[in-house]
Amino acid sequence: MIASSTFGSSSDPAVLLIGGAGASMDWWAPEFCSQLAAGDRYVIRYDHRDTGESESWPPGAPGYSGMDLVTDAAGVLDTLGVPAAHVVGMSMGGAIAQQLVLTQPTRVLSLTLLSTSGGPGDADLPGMSPSLEFAGEPDWTDDDAVVEYLVESQRVLSAEPFDAAEFRELARAAVSRTKNHESSQKNHHATEGAGGPWRARLPSITVPTLVLHGDSDPLFPLPHGEALAREIPGARLVVLPHTGHEFTRRNWPLVIVGP
Repeated sequence: MIASSTFGSSSDPAVLLIGGAGASMDWWAPEFCSQLAAGDRYVIRYDHRDTGESESWPPGAPGYSGMDLVTDAAGVLDTLGVPAAHVVGMSMGGAIAQQLVLTQPTRVLSLTLLSTSGGPGDADLPGMSPSLEFAGEPDWTDDDAVVEYLVESQRVLSAEPFDAAEFRELARAAVSRTKNHESSQKNHHATEGAGGPWRARLPSITVPTLVLHGDSDPLFPLPHGEALAREIPGARLVVLPHTGHEFTRRNWPLVIVGP
């Protein structure tokens, strides 16, 4: 079972929000979704497997593949009776969005790709910053400890100034709804790849595409976003100043306007 929620009228054009690894729908802030829906859009967000109210597997042993996560995105649209949507993907969600349009092109009206890559691990693109140092694992049974772990993990991915209070609020909502915190943070990274490398197929994408990428992203440095914009025909790149691997309130208007 994949849990989802919606904002706005189903008669409006649909926008499907796909979160990153370990992210439930809570990471798409309700206020952001409401603002997006106010522009006559039917906004859909959902819990990936192992997050929120969706089905969970034991830590380190996901019973699904990366391609199943792509199929889930289409399945959410099917459940809601939506034939096609404008798709917004963040980080891992951006990879899922790319695979969705490549495997089921009729389901995607446009792409907005946030802080993501079309060639993770490719030799011509920089790896993650060597300065990235994450804290040790928390006590996964202690909700407060997990919240602080998530906040500190995001801090090292973000540019200054980092709004810890804003992020902590989202983390508390996510933790309150998640069945197994350890699974939520480990299992997406333990899945088999979604159909193998896909970068060579990016030129076949024909939908309008907007690439939003932080100038200080330590996980996928800016050349990843530049490559996406260069290799997807007609794609537009917007470089987010003073932005790391994050989707902050100050950048909401860029997604709300869209491609």
